[in-house]
Amino acid sequence: MADDVQEILRREMARSEPDYVVYAPKSIDGSTFDTGNEHFLVFDGPDGSLMAVWTQSTREGAGDHRIMFSRSEDEGVSWAAPKRLVGPRWPGDGNIASWGYPLISRSGRIYVIWNQCQGPIDVADQFTGTMDCMYSDDMGQTWSEPGTIPMVRSPHDHWDPRVPSNWIVWQKPIRDLQGRWFTGFTRWLSVAVRRVPHNRTWADESVVEFMRYENIDEDPEPGEIEISWSAWGDQALRVPHYSDPLISLAQEPSLVRLPDSRLFCVMRTITGYIWYSLSTDDGRTWCSPRPLLRKDHGLPILAPICCTPIYEMSDGRYILFHNNNSGRVDGCEPENTRVNRRPSFAALGEYRPDAEQPVWFSESKQFMDNDGVRLGPRQGIDIGVYPSFTTRNGNNVLWHPERKFFLLGKRVTREFLSDLVVP
Repeated sequence: MADDVQEILRREMARSEPDYVVYAPKSIDGSTFDTGNEHFLVFDGPDGSLMAVWTQSTREGAGDHRIMFSRSEDEGVSWAAPKRLVGPRWPGDGNIASWGYPLISRSGRIYVIWNQCQGPIDVADQFTGTMDCMYSDDMGQTWSEPGTIPMVRSPHDHWDPRVPSNWIVWQKPIRDLQGRWFTGFTRWLSVAVRRVPHNRTWADESVVEFMRYENIDEDPEPGEIEISWSAWGDQALRVPHYSDPLISLAQEPSLVRLPDSRLFCVMRTITGYIWYSLSTDDGRTWCSPRPLLRKDHGLPILAPICCTPIYEMSDGRYILFHNNNSGRVDGCEPENTRVNRRPSFAALGEYRPDAEQPVWFSESKQFMDNDGVRLGPRQGIDIGVYPSFTTRNGNNVLWHPERKFFLLGKRVTREFLSDLVVP
């Protein structure tokens, strides 16, 4: 039976033709509590290694979300056995810890920050939580005790201060023009203040906001970390819900810096296509979101309610990943994420300094697929979702949780990009 499991794992892992394997679960049925792996952020370690943090569980929402860490000293070819930083080992082993992301100080201190469920649940246990943190001063060998970073209460939060905010940071923060760490995040409106309830948690009312970590380079303790906020409260970025334009559904912002120093942000919506916003003042203020087009006055770029990350490649051009459908697949409603998150497509982006939309895109090309074969306790078919991206020595790699099961890497090669033409 064990041989059968290993053969299935080998066969399924090969479907997307990965170039790197970071982690493969030890079972298929969830009996090893490691068959859910997602929100996979690979980053450059202070010592020149590659490092990774991700959320692991039996499956998403199973009640055992934990934050994992690993590192590679050979450019991602092999990875150390992962280390559990915080969170339950199995369902019932304590409050979940979800959606960890890294920050590195100038001294080389590695911070990992996550959403820590504290008990009160507003929107969902994986969204309602404090901003908790731990750090390592020895390249991830040992870690500090967790601490809580203060968060300012938002008008979108529950009126009861005992109920934490509903939030997720989903991509690696970037440095601002003064060298401080900056990131966008999703904020869900509390059930106490949102316009109407919705029957799908991932389609609940939400907005995009931004935070700037002011003093990470001073190596503060978690409780001393200072954050400034922008696009906050009634200035948050909003995108109309298809069923009611007074409801906002704007989530999962992804940022790149343009050659003229502006910030370009794309985000997930439920309109059937991607939206974007621009900031001319390093993220302090943002223009109203609008649909992302292939070019000025061109067609919108399709996407279901799923992440749509954009990254800068080693040559300065951009690459956008999305599923290239409106969400309405096989007659299903757009909220049905069990059918519309595959295959993974990529579009090449180039800067157009005189255009209204400053990044124009090629047509989209299929990047990878898993043939729609369901796998693991979650039985997902999504591919290329909740990934990260590295550029090292000209090597562009998308690191992704395949079906939220395997953790894999796939190179974006010159050959793949060669026939993509930007208008």
